[in-house]
Amino acid sequence: MSQSFSPLRKFVSPEIIFGAGCRHNVANYAKTFGARKVLVVSDPGVIAAGWVADVEASLQAQGIDYCLYTAVSPNPRVEEVMLGAEIYRQNHCDVIVAVGGGSPMDCGKAIGIVVAHGRSILEFEGVDMIRVPSPPLILIPTTAGTSADVSQFVIISNQQERMKFSIVSKAVVPDVSLIDPQTTLSMTRSCRPAPALMRWCMPSKPLFPPATAR
Repeated sequence: MSQSFSPLRKFVSPEIIFGAGCRHNVANYAKTFGARKVLVVSDPGVIAAGWVADVEASLQAQGIDYCLYTAVSPNPRVEEVMLGAEIYRQNHCDVIVAVGGGSPMDCGKAIGIVVAHGRSILEFEGVDMIRVPSPPLILIPTTAGTSADVSQFVIISNQQERMKFSIVSKAVVPDVSLIDPQTTLSMTRSCRPAPALMRWCMPSKPLFPPATAR
């Protein structure tokens, strides 16, 4: 009996560092990339939890300059990505560190794409549309649901079209993922099951109507 198979695809993974407190080592990894100035991408909730302060302290201890970009919404928007890329360029950054859930991490990935290509993030919807390597990318997840810290996917919200679009490429897999279980401790007891439920629901996304996601 003959079977038809889809073309083979290669999946890559970042350098994964797991352990309590590993977020404090972020500057060591930024230094290995020759970082002179780091763009730290996050959101107000993660700042309030104190995890961004830990990243700042690590960078300061190593004498690495940085700037913060925290204007990231849940489900990061096209305009937020483009603003983040402009801040990266204006501040002459050369490494991106994203701290948070899927939204800051996807935004950090998308900023890297825009910086590398000098084009709108809207032009990269689809599979294998990226032609230029992004700047070094270090991700620090603070939830356990999206897998953005190890995946080759980016999901961005297009508010004008009222839909989300996907970017799929091995080029968006981060260089380093610092998975620190301590960052989940700031979630309330009621919130802790949410990432696991979200992870369980993710495979059903293709069943959603095109009007809500594509």
